[in-house]
Amino acid sequence: MMVWLSDPQVWVSLLTLTAMEIVLGIDNLVFLSILVARLAPEHQPIARQIGLSLALGLRLALLAAIAWIMRLTAPVFVLAGWSFSWRDLILIVGGLYLVYKGTGEIHERIEGGGEHDRPHAAGASLIGTIAQIALLDIVFSLDSVIMAFGMANQLPVMMAAVIIAVGVMMLASAPVSAFVNRHPTVKMLALSFLLLIGMTLIADGFGAHVPRGYIYAAIGFSLLVELLNQLAGSRRRRLRGSTGD
Repeated sequence: MMVWLSDPQVWVSLLTLTAMEIVLGIDNLVFLSILVARLAPEHQPIARQIGLSLALGLRLALLAAIAWIMRLTAPVFVLAGWSFSWRDLILIVGGLYLVYKGTGEIHERIEGGGEHDRPHAAGASLIGTIAQIALLDIVFSLDSVIMAFGMANQLPVMMAAVIIAVGVMMLASAPVSAFVNRHPTVKMLALSFLLLIGMTLIADGFGAHVPRGYIYAAIGFSLLVELLNQLAGSRRRRLRGSTGD
């Protein structure tokens, strides 16, 4: 154990993998924020904690069964020249669900007149929301675990990185959800991220791998533009307030 702790390569691997797990957790956190916003306010903290606990449990369970997980990448059938594995099918189904969910939410916000058209209780149930979170956790966890296996070959390092990353997500989930819900433009941007991530998963499922760096660079640039818009809007409001006085 002391040899493991004193090995600099292990610490570098842990830090790198933890950072990657946090970055990959952004899509999970965005999806969680959108789903939880449909619940009654008193149920939202419970759903966030249960959702992230499910994500942690699934990742650790899949890591423990890593040999079985890697067999999911073996082709199971060929269709029109495309070979598909169970991982491909899971990614395609998960991606289609994200596209469906994101499109439906965007349509409701544009055509439905906003969130106040119906009460929170009618929008979603706690059990139904947790079930949706669990289903998508399987997709996100599968991708995360395969990435972890490719970056590190020690199971304790992979498990430690996953625990730290989900811990960071638990700390960030409430403020991220609150910020998204307070700003309609940010919520629309988050929904567009769901569409982007969904299409990326579908492309991965069909063998057209899109480097994650491109995806997160696009998300980061969009967030930077939105941050500048928020700062500019805040400055305009302050100026209007000072001139009104």
